[in-house]
Amino acid sequence: MPDRSKPDLSHALSVARRAAQAADTVAMEYFRTDLAVERKADASPVTEADRRCEQVIREHLLAEFPDHAIFGEEYGQRGDGDCLWLVDPIDGTRSFIRGLPFWSVQIALMIEGELVLGVSSAPAFGETAWAVRGEGAWIDGRRVSATSIDRLEEADVSFGNLRSLAAGPGWDWAGQIVARAARSRGYGDFYSYHRLAEGSQDVVIESDVNILDIAALTVIVREAGARITDLDGGEIGLDTGSVLAAPASLHRQLLSLRHDR
Repeated sequence: MPDRSKPDLSHALSVARRAAQAADTVAMEYFRTDLAVERKADASPVTEADRRCEQVIREHLLAEFPDHAIFGEEYGQRGDGDCLWLVDPIDGTRSFIRGLPFWSVQIALMIEGELVLGVSSAPAFGETAWAVRGEGAWIDGRRVSATSIDRLEEADVSFGNLRSLAAGPGWDWAGQIVARAARSRGYGDFYSYHRLAEGSQDVVIESDVNILDIAALTVIVREAGARITDLDGGEIGLDTGSVLAAPASLHRQLLSLRHDR
């Protein structure tokens, strides 16, 4: 019988993957159907699909780990303690509503403040990424790793939510990156992180996120060998609102460029 208070991470990964698969099934039942869309207090959209997916995930996690805390996008936090599950049942709800496949189910585990496990499942793409601390990053059963590119002029860069970046102090910095990078794109949500983890993209920059968006992806990117922080180089935590992810040498250069502007 596994220790339910401090779980074996292999067992926890199995549970998280099963929870994600169950949520995938629910989400796909709603995807590209005539959904009723509501607005939350922050004006972001929410649907019955978001709520049902989170309910299914919570049921799976609590059945195995009843003493763990869960913090979810739609139902907030339940419980307290050293083990905290972070759940975004449909990350990319706007894409989901519009019938675009750039959305995913995000489940992560934080133990004593450290992100140790992440599952990022994108059923509309038929793709799942996962990682456990110290065990590498995986996409659909193949181990993946980030590139070692160390020149911005050779890098493919993905930006998320340019609106908030343009409204903040980093717009000139972003402009320098666009002018120098080999290519700039704007995939959004999980997709750019998966591509970074597998080495087919080099930099992800986002200026308007919350921890539920990026917790699982943080573990995956780290285990793929890249560096991920906020835009000022701070470590990812519960209050993180931005992301800079890249191979270590390139990450250092981008931070230096930002601080020197």
